Amino acid sequence: MNVDAVSALFREVLEIPEVTADSDFFVMGGDSLLATRVLSAVARATGVELEFDDLLDAPTPNALSKKIAEAA
Repeated sequence: MNVDAVSALFREVLEIPEVTADSDFFVMGGDSLLATRVLSAVARATGVELEFDDLLDAPTPNALSKKIAEAA
C-alpha cells in the first residue's frame, strides 16, 4: 500500500480532505476507534495485519506505508 493509498484511507476514515504524506493521524482527530478502521482496511487491502502500536509509531501516511512495506 503506497503513500497515496494510505493518504486516501486517512481522508476517508477521518472525513478530512486535506491529508498529505506527512499529516499525523492523531493530530488530525484520529482516535483508537478510527485507528481500528484504518488497520482493518490495511489488512483487507494488503493482507498485512498491523497492531495499534504500529500506527502510534507511524502515524503519517508516509511512515505507515513504509511500515506496511516492511511487514509485507
